Amino acid sequence: EREREREREREMGIENARALVEEVIEKAGGCAVIDGGLATQLENHGASINDPLWSALCLLKHPDLIKRVHLEYLEAGADILVTSSYQATLPGFLSRGLSIEEAESLLEKSVELAIEARDQFWDAVSNSESGYNRALVAASIGSYGAYLADGSEYSGMYGKDVDVSKLKDFHRRRLQTLAGASPDLLAFETVPNKLETQAIVELLEEENICVPSWICFSCVDGQHAASGESFKECLDVINKRDRK
Repeated sequence: EREREREREREMGIENARALVEEVIEKAGGCAVIDGGLATQLENHGASINDPLWSALCLLKHPDLIKRVHLEYLEAGADILVTSSYQATLPGFLSRGLSIEEAESLLEKSVELAIEARDQFWDAVSNSESGYNRALVAASIGSYGAYLADGSEYSGMYGKDVDVSKLKDFHRRRLQTLAGASPDLLAFETVPNKLETQAIVELLEEENICVPSWICFSCVDGQHAASGESFKECLDVINKRDRK
């Protein structure tokens, strides 16, 4: 009985989250506008991000700049803010000498900064006839190749030792942490192959993630992912799952 109740609560949570996303898209005229490049704007404001952590370095050194950039994109009309967690991985932070608790706190911070910026901006404009929508916050989850920082997110060549199980282990704790920080969406970015797509959809089911998610692929043309596999092959992995 308790298990059925949990399943009902999970399904209700998914329905409510989807309704929120659909409402924003409808208010945006059927096509929501995502913000622009975070790293470019951070560099425009003087941040140095020539580092394996890339823009996530600012979570350590300049979180104020991250919030500033979020606010700038909201003022420009963004309906969706993408967090600064694309390159923020637990192994990456641990390699800098941080503890697991500190690393998880920085992941949560990436969502908090976006939510703070969204709420601050919305408080300022919601009572005016500005035409702005209350933006959604999408927690960015970069691909395994992005963590490797060797360009493999644009080739899909992860090597023979990388399988679905290893990719799930890589993504699991970061996914749990970001989903637990209450974003409106999860954004899996620069996924280059069918293998990582498989790992993501299985992990979303295994972890009972209720947050609506998108998977964005790196590609070589309009029909193939970076690995050379067709988008149809990758999308079939998603569409054959029970959860949509």
